[in-house]
Amino acid sequence: MSRFLTPAKIGLLALIELYTEEAVPNDSIVPVIKFIISHLLGRDLVSTSVSAPADPWGKADSTIRLVVSIQDFEHVLGPLAAADHLPGRRLWDMFLEKLWAIDSLHALRVFFDRLPRLSAKTRDELRRMAELGEHPPSGLLLSRRSPFGRFVRKSHSEFPLLKFGPAAELWKGFVKYRHPTAGYWNRRNPHHGRLSFDSVLMTGEHGWGPGADALAVVAYGDMLRLDGQDDTLSVSTDDIESLLEFQIELIQKYGNRAPPDIRDRLLRLLKDCHLIPSLSHYLNFSDAWRSGEYPTSLDHLHRYFDYTMQGRKRLFYQYALMNVAIVQTDFGCHKEAVTAMLETVSIARENRDMTCLNFALNWFFHFGRAHPDLVRDLENSTMLGSGKETLAFLRVMAKETGMWILWGSALLNEAKLGLSGGESVSVALEYMVRSSHMVVRRNMKTMMGAQLSMAIALWDRLGLSYLSGLTCEVFMRCHANRSVFDDELRVTCRLAGLLAGRGKYEEAFEKLEAVNSNSLRAVESNQHWHLYRGILKLSRDLHRNNIEAADCLLSQLLQMRTDDIEADIVFVIDLLHVESLTRRGDYEPAFVKTDRLIAEMRHDKRDISLRIRLLLTKAHLFDRTGRPERGFTIAMRAASLAWHARLVALLWQAMGAIANVLNALSEFATAAELLVIVLPRCLETDMAYMTGTLYSLLADARMGQAGEKATAEGMSRGGRAAGAPMKATASASAAPAAAQKKPSEFLAKAHEALDLAFGYFSLVEDVEMQCQVLAKNATLMRSMGDHGLSEEYAAKYVALKRKADARNG
Repeated sequence: MSRFLTPAKIGLLALIELYTEEAVPNDSIVPVIKFIISHLLGRDLVSTSVSAPADPWGKADSTIRLVVSIQDFEHVLGPLAAADHLPGRRLWDMFLEKLWAIDSLHALRVFFDRLPRLSAKTRDELRRMAELGEHPPSGLLLSRRSPFGRFVRKSHSEFPLLKFGPAAELWKGFVKYRHPTAGYWNRRNPHHGRLSFDSVLMTGEHGWGPGADALAVVAYGDMLRLDGQDDTLSVSTDDIESLLEFQIELIQKYGNRAPPDIRDRLLRLLKDCHLIPSLSHYLNFSDAWRSGEYPTSLDHLHRYFDYTMQGRKRLFYQYALMNVAIVQTDFGCHKEAVTAMLETVSIARENRDMTCLNFALNWFFHFGRAHPDLVRDLENSTMLGSGKETLAFLRVMAKETGMWILWGSALLNEAKLGLSGGESVSVALEYMVRSSHMVVRRNMKTMMGAQLSMAIALWDRLGLSYLSGLTCEVFMRCHANRSVFDDELRVTCRLAGLLAGRGKYEEAFEKLEAVNSNSLRAVESNQHWHLYRGILKLSRDLHRNNIEAADCLLSQLLQMRTDDIEADIVFVIDLLHVESLTRRGDYEPAFVKTDRLIAEMRHDKRDISLRIRLLLTKAHLFDRTGRPERGFTIAMRAASLAWHARLVALLWQAMGAIANVLNALSEFATAAELLVIVLPRCLETDMAYMTGTLYSLLADARMGQAGEKATAEGMSRGGRAAGAPMKATASASAAPAAAQKKPSEFLAKAHEALDLAFGYFSLVEDVEMQCQVLAKNATLMRSMGDHGLSEEYAAKYVALKRKADARNG
């Protein structure tokens, strides 16, 4: 196996030679140059598509196909006409003529010797040629610094370095690589014989007789037999190392594993290598790590650093420790991971490796956010400092060392830290704008996922659900194919959650099912996808009052180790568990779990939005147990926290909890006034369940106002009958407008609010709340004297109950 040259590269050289001889017509230059450039530079310079999803593994696939078979050349050159425009003559025929002209090892050497004629001469070479009386070359010449020129010069310099054995192997590999075209070439050139692939054998065939066949068997073995397959492939160490580096880069960049077909073909190429590159062990480590085989991944990681650290002392020791810490974190060995990362920080400082040090500190920040109990004592006993101090240090050092991605990540983390602590939204937005400016200025396309994810979270906290969904769509259409798959998966899950919040469950599941199946082969991505899909299904089952199916799903979710999944998903599962207990009527364990979660949130200083959700959950539990007044101070505290943190959606939910308490205290007018103010803004959040709840509370307030008005009118009529004095007309005209309304008007408004609430609860398929609204409507119609419509609502109630029972089995 040669270091650089392969039969496929000989084909590329022959095609470049055709290009310099102007044998490629003008209308065929673009596909030819595009084909050559894609294999020399590893990317397509012609395609400028932004919205079309790109195949990140296309380079590896095309490189392997070109090394294995000549069919890629035929696929590109077959449809193109030749420059001489002879009938039936294609560019593919001229290309084969070039290849079949190399009919011996000597001819191959001559082919490489004439490569310098393709490149433009330097000034010294032109001066030397003028002194010798030689004419300067004419025609189309390659610039020495162009991709074509560099490739030609490197190929010319590599061939003389080959000893006879590797040169002979290259020649035999070229014969085998060209052999599939022998049948076509013999049909186009009948004078060629069966030994035309080697001019030495063909010339000596008449003199040697049967000995020519024996000599061919000795020289070439069985690789030219048409009835057999030779599994050996001619591949260079340069191709192998570039393929390994490319796959490792994609795994680290996108977080995906290599597709099985590409993985199998790469293993086949590695099997034919006499010297296995050390990068193959790192690729095996990355693949095993992503697949969840942690012991195997540690084994390959140790093997890789055992090879790379020979003779380099401790130059890469800190990177080995960093990788070990990352793997141990995913394996759940958090204390061992902290120990390994602390040693990484120590050695990086000793070696003055600021890149490694910055990445280690960034890891500590994210680890501390996910596991605050493990780093709480560490921050006090070491010089790591708190989260804000770490981010400030990272921001300064990343700027000084030119680590732009880390700089942008630090800015976004500072914005996220400020929002989670309930600090100023304007300051967080300032950090986001600074990060966005740097991302655009430095063209860091992989950072767009984190940038837009932060924007999605900001719009969601401000209650602008439409902008949140729009940002999700922008990312999926414009930036998903250039971002890390984890960002794509999380944005997809966020979009599915928005759709489920509007009651579009089927569309939400379709979004999740449309995720690339190969990308889900990574164990963490697959686990996150299944968890989020299970959460959506559990939420739907709870709304449908399918308690048995919900308990089955919930038991599976609760069995997951909290260290293996994200803290936010753990919190969502806990809230769904509390809701399940509430719907089953198990209020005591629901109260116990809610109180425990509130204490943990206060102790760990987690995101303030999580604490507000727990407070609202506790206020809801008091309402379900018939004691809504006890939740008044809790709802007021939640509203205060939501207002200061500008968590608009949670603020409207807290206003609903306060209005519910006001209804319980018979302050119906105040509750109705509050809800009328809140509802228009709540509609902007696109949260159907919360909107339906507020409309239901507004109906309760209107019915309470109707009852108060009816009582007041009854007392007024009774007073006048007993001779009570009449109030002045002027004072009556000065009364509030609500006091002048009749009970029937309040009942009509209550009926309108109940119909709207039923529509929103129908969107999210919440059977319990639909039945509650139908029961209220039946009672309302009966109080208004419309017994027929009351019976109709009662019949709908019974039918809905039966339908839910039938659907739930």
